[in-house]
Amino acid sequence: MYSYTRAESRERGRLFRKGLRQSLADNVDPTVVRKIEAIDQSAAERGQRELNALHGVRDGDQQAVAQAKAAVRTASREDKAAARQALRDAEQQLRRSERAVNRAENS
Repeated sequence: MYSYTRAESRERGRLFRKGLRQSLADNVDPTVVRKIEAIDQSAAERGQRELNALHGVRDGDQQAVAQAKAAVRTASREDKAAARQALRDAEQQLRRSERAVNRAENS
């Protein structure tokens, strides 16, 4: 996963266009290629950190669902409705975090 900042996207686009013009003349400057690779490397590292953070959030949400299920099973009759609602809320949050992880892994 790559996560480019706005400045990196602009600079990478500028360098790409410069490299394209140079390649048409069969005279590509190696510094252009190195700069693009450096931008890609930093974006890949940032993307990996963000993906790891998303996995952490998802794992926390899975733990919250497990705790909510345990609360439903151990709730008294008066507290059962509130425990079920808390379980539904925890499951919704888990679905949102799983979708975020899937989007990040597939992009």
